[in-house]
Amino acid sequence: MTADSPAEEPAAWLDADEKAAWTGLISIALLMPGRLEAPLRRFGLTLFDYMSLSAISEAPDRRLRMSELAYITNGSLPRLSNVLKRFEQKGWAERHPDPDDGRYTVAALTDAGYEMVVRAAPTHVRAVRDFVLDPLPAEDRAALARIAERLRIRPGDH
Repeated sequence: MTADSPAEEPAAWLDADEKAAWTGLISIALLMPGRLEAPLRRFGLTLFDYMSLSAISEAPDRRLRMSELAYITNGSLPRLSNVLKRFEQKGWAERHPDPDDGRYTVAALTDAGYEMVVRAAPTHVRAVRDFVLDPLPAEDRAALARIAERLRIRPGDH
């Protein structure tokens, strides 16, 4: 500790219920991306790639501001820029200044990019059902959605 850093408060240790909640969440967070990504590899996609393509495909006119895409995918703008560069090289997407506000960049899905999403979507949905949705009864799925919304990081949060 230095003279200009605040004193740390003593740790509030986790009780058994809190520890079970935390270790359950972190094990899911570490395990689930790999389970959902493995089936997408046959299309040459990562889970982040698929989520990015899917988000753009669902936007009006298959166009989405990069900042909105960053929020939806929980990705940084530099990471998305690299992903979109790969998509452009594959002919899946294009980037343009936003015609409504040139300070923003819009990612637009090409027909080839849309075709990739259409091809990969059934495989992704099957994995989501197998590993996430089908093991849970409806009330647990609703609880999971509520929990995810409460824990989701918003733009500007740290």
